[in-house]
Amino acid sequence: MKRIMQWSIDHHWIVIGLSALLFVAGAWTARQMPIDVFPDLTAPTVTILTEGHGMAPEEMESLVTFPIESAINGASGVRRVRSATAVGIAVVWVEFDWGTDIFMARQLVSEKLALVGGTLPRQVNQPVLAPVSSIMGEILFFAISSDQDDPLTLRTIADTTVRRRLLAVPGVSQVTPIGGAERQFQVVAHPDALRANNVTLTELLDAARGASENTSAGVYTEGAQEYVLEAIGRVRSAQGRTRPVGDERRMIASKPARSSRSRGIARPAM
Repeated sequence: MKRIMQWSIDHHWIVIGLSALLFVAGAWTARQMPIDVFPDLTAPTVTILTEGHGMAPEEMESLVTFPIESAINGASGVRRVRSATAVGIAVVWVEFDWGTDIFMARQLVSEKLALVGGTLPRQVNQPVLAPVSSIMGEILFFAISSDQDDPLTLRTIADTTVRRRLLAVPGVSQVTPIGGAERQFQVVAHPDALRANNVTLTELLDAARGASENTSAGVYTEGAQEYVLEAIGRVRSAQGRTRPVGDERRMIASKPARSSRSRGIARPAM
């Protein structure tokens, strides 16, 4: 140590020059370093969303959440699997080892979900992966309200117009509408009329599933012109289907029952 100190004193100009070079290199590196106000301190995580319409939390846990967790636990690089189950929905978070490429992790999860998808109940939708985003990504909540339009119209505008325009903004990974009322067409069955016409509820359900859809009718050629033919069968209003099956059912435009309500500026909103 004494020799190093003596050499530094004897060659002080060299020491000063090296110190200046280190200072310049440090200043340049500091200016080039990225600055993140909210750094992502979470491990690579893949979120799995599964909907089961009308299923109780106990059924979702045993028939949906547990099979998905069991399949995901065998994937390579998985460090932890967490889940949350509620009425009609199951959310599974799959955390991978630090440094795992997020797209490779999503590929592994997709392969595991393809194996377990066939074992889920019929009323359960296929599991989907949430967009790639950080847990710090919830940056904005806003409400849409109107004095003229009802919640059904507001939800339709939010789904078809507002959401699509927000997703077109660079950097936006997901937009989740909450509240309002989703438009749906309800087929109301009458048990007495079903029995009178010898129609089972299963047959009525099958007919309702295939009633609202458009089908291709091929191509009609006339001279040098070709015309694409299409059979229009998609329901657009409650009066869109005029063929009755006896009187065992009627169709109405309605909205599903809501388990919660959203408000903004002290009035109903979404």
